[in-house]
Amino acid sequence: MSRINLGQSAPELYKKVAELDALAMQKINEAGLSEGLAHLLKLRASQINECAFCIRMHAQDALKTGESIERISLLNAWRETAYYDEKERAALSLIEAITLIAEGQVPDAVYEDALPFLTDDQISAIEWLAIVINTWNRIAISSRYSVKP
Repeated sequence: MSRINLGQSAPELYKKVAELDALAMQKINEAGLSEGLAHLLKLRASQINECAFCIRMHAQDALKTGESIERISLLNAWRETAYYDEKERAALSLIEAITLIAEGQVPDAVYEDALPFLTDDQISAIEWLAIVINTWNRIAISSRYSVKP
């Protein structure tokens, strides 16, 4: 079945999401978080949402920023490895909680666990990044963006 491509049917809205994405990445940078971590966070949200288009894109983007294949490959099992430091673990926990917000509120414990490792600016930047990547996932999934070898 053919789907409406949201980027083509409403390019002005698509452009605004792209602008929001750029602003979120700017906030990530201003907060002192690496571009590589940002792509890992986008990748993790996309894994949860099962967005093949975004999974492929952010895995490739993470590689381009110098992230290792091990960190990318083990991302969906990040709690089980020593590949991620405490700051990255706090960021991953936060991105997951926001991505899974339909299951309930973002637990206070997620924020409490993040506070020793992330500044308020970093938490805010991660939250905006979560909002943007979840928006992109919904655009790609509902439009059925093609993912072919």
